[in-house]
Amino acid sequence: MESGARRPYRMGARAAAVEVTRKRVMEAAAGLWMRRWYDDVTLQDIAGEAGVSVQTIINHFGGKEGLADAMADQMASQAEINRQAPVGDVEAVVAVLFAEYERHGDGVVMWVAQVDRVPAVARAAAHARRQHRAWLERIFADRLPASGPSREHALNLHYAATDVYLWKLWRRDLGLSRDDAERAMRDLLTSIDPRKRHDA
Repeated sequence: MESGARRPYRMGARAAAVEVTRKRVMEAAAGLWMRRWYDDVTLQDIAGEAGVSVQTIINHFGGKEGLADAMADQMASQAEINRQAPVGDVEAVVAVLFAEYERHGDGVVMWVAQVDRVPAVARAAAHARRQHRAWLERIFADRLPASGPSREHALNLHYAATDVYLWKLWRRDLGLSRDDAERAMRDLLTSIDPRKRHDA
């Protein structure tokens, strides 16, 4: 009876340990891939950063591509959690986006630059785009047309105004301060009037 009572605890502890290991490996991989090209990071590099063996990574993720897929899913989920803002509040929307882009924007831009040659990166980028689009539909639900080409056009404008590449243009290419870049994004979003018919 005693061993049976302990078994659920042992299984729970084992599952928790597995999750901790997975998280540590994904964090190590994310840290490396935010600084270096995908092909330049080996499983040995990730294992060393995470303090585990290469075999442990293979056991958990099946290999480098499986790890990249898992990491992309986790980052998308975390972004969804962090992007909390009142519906239609442009100032709050810009604030949460810049909080994310200032932390991870350079790494995201580096990843996106590899989509044509790394399938795992292409899958991650496609997933991120879908997530961002779905988030925009929710966060700007009060100002998007109900349906049809006008809605798609308005959504495309909102997407362009909030894309990480626009952050890169302002912050990295043009050298704007964060305050000026945030103001530029707010002004751009405010200037979009989705109630007008753009498909006429």
